[in-house]
Amino acid sequence: MSKQRSKSSRYKRYWGLQGWKVCLPLTAIIILLSAGVAVAQNQASETPSDYQSLKIALDTIWVVFTACLVFFMNAGFGMLEAGLCRHKNAANILTKNLIVFALSTVAYWAIGFALMFGDGNFLLGINGFFLAGPDNSPMTGSDYEGVFRSLNWTGIPLNAKFFFQLVFAGTAATIVSGAVAERIKFSAFCLFSLFLVGIIYPITGHWIWGGGWLQQLGFQDFAGSTVVHSVGGWSALMGAYFLEPRKGKYIGGETYSLPGHNLSLATLGCLILWLGWFGFNPGSTMKLEPEAISHIIVTTNTAACAGGITAALATWLDPRNSHSKPDPTMIINGVLSGLVAITASCRFVSIGSAIFIGLIAGILVVFSVEFWDRIKIDDPVGAISVHLVGGVWGTLALGLFSEGSGSSEGPVKGLFLFGGMESLKQLSIQLLGIFVVGVSVLIMSSLAWLLVKFILSSSLRVSEEAEDDGLDLHEHSMSAYGGFLFKQDVKQEVLTERKRNN
Repeated sequence: MSKQRSKSSRYKRYWGLQGWKVCLPLTAIIILLSAGVAVAQNQASETPSDYQSLKIALDTIWVVFTACLVFFMNAGFGMLEAGLCRHKNAANILTKNLIVFALSTVAYWAIGFALMFGDGNFLLGINGFFLAGPDNSPMTGSDYEGVFRSLNWTGIPLNAKFFFQLVFAGTAATIVSGAVAERIKFSAFCLFSLFLVGIIYPITGHWIWGGGWLQQLGFQDFAGSTVVHSVGGWSALMGAYFLEPRKGKYIGGETYSLPGHNLSLATLGCLILWLGWFGFNPGSTMKLEPEAISHIIVTTNTAACAGGITAALATWLDPRNSHSKPDPTMIINGVLSGLVAITASCRFVSIGSAIFIGLIAGILVVFSVEFWDRIKIDDPVGAISVHLVGGVWGTLALGLFSEGSGSSEGPVKGLFLFGGMESLKQLSIQLLGIFVVGVSVLIMSSLAWLLVKFILSSSLRVSEEAEDDGLDLHEHSMSAYGGFLFKQDVKQEVLTERKRNN
């Protein structure tokens, strides 16, 4: 008893001396927020240069912080995909999610950022390759002098602008990883990622965010339902089409489940992605705007919750199955679909509208998964249903539910809010953007997949033996679970021994 008391007192003394260190991050946040309030209260008494310098510093900290949250979404995608796939492919999934951001960084720095935001024409940017060229950021508006005029509205340094846009580009590439899982060659995935981030994503992104023709028409996509998620979804769809289904997925007109090996990992991945979205959407203000940021966080979270609830109900109350239960994998995808759907309009819709957008997204993702299975498009993690279908719905929903406020260049009132003829015009522009981006990405990604196949001089897909044994062994010569023996491994060893004896 005395020993326990002595040990307890040592802990108390230790925390008395060291516990203050735990409070450092919280203290830093309080100081920054206090500085922001002080600026607002004392703006008139400070010189313009002092105020502007502090504003630039706070805006930059905000953008870089939210970009880091979006970067952490790579961990979420990795956990989600690994958990929803079989254990023999887990190391391959994680390796793809590691390398894809590294490849994205090189491709986007060299080519992608210039094509997307560099000065050019209505189709693509033609200046600023390798992040070079004149630029006097953080100057804004008419004071800006440089080759990235489409970003002259945000007063932060160029490197902060680049990093924030880079993590979005990396997200688009990561979407493809899940849809082509368990059968694509690692080399094929790496090459396609370079084409996607270096060419496909920036070109369509320039049309909408880089001053291109869709932006000039009035197409609206605040944080990327189309720019990021639909583009990644269309590319994933073509990848799944060219690769064909996994072995054993569709036999004799029947669809067979190939369940993932670790629901705990998948759930953790979903929660990490959910957290990352609180950087993805609010960070798209690219400046510290308390009212807008707080509104966006609430609409984003509300849509995610609504999507998860309706996906749970849709699987639990399925009238076609008297023994139906709530499907945790569908709840995960319902949450993610709600997040994708609200991304386009999170700044421009009310909380009530966000709930409705999430509700529809949660229902759509359940029936979308069934639809792709019906036409034999094999998507192991539901990436196409979440990002493509959710992105299309979210882009369309902006034209239906927009409050007609949020920024000077925001959309008009939506059709369901009695926006009149202007809302019909906005809705038609949204539909046009969905269609044109979809067709363009289908064509460009198809050409990219075919070009990758030509470069490799072989199939995009691993051999049948590699698929049976798992990509961990054949693509990386290692296992994600060294020292563990799974039931499937024992069964496979028995079957292999029988084949040898026969």
